[in-house]
Amino acid sequence: QVQPVESGGGLVQAGRSLRLSCVLSVRTFNSNELAWFRQTPGKEREFVASIRSSGGTTYYAASVKGRFTISRDNAKNTVYLQMNSLKPEDTAVYYCNKNPPLTRIWGQGTQVTVSS
Repeated sequence: QVQPVESGGGLVQAGRSLRLSCVLSVRTFNSNELAWFRQTPGKEREFVASIRSSGGTTYYAASVKGRFTISRDNAKNTVYLQMNSLKPEDTAVYYCNKNPPLTRIWGQGTQVTVSS
């Protein structure tokens, strides 16, 4: 398996929370940095958050900082995105990949829809 498998998306009201999961191949999971990205129709995919393998340093887009938390489970080759205080503008398809991303690694993503 090369493509990651993202899950956990859904339809929620503004202000609620969701936790996304992404299972990656061992090779991808062992990359220096893993990240979540998101994309809405007609727009380019954008960076959301990333986590370093060494030390666990995290980085966030300004639009999600303080609301989203990225984490990883080394035993499960899984990276998570805890999303709190969701806003309608967070509506998108969310993807995980290494950072910087590789085209061949993009999965199907998971749809997150936030209603107002």
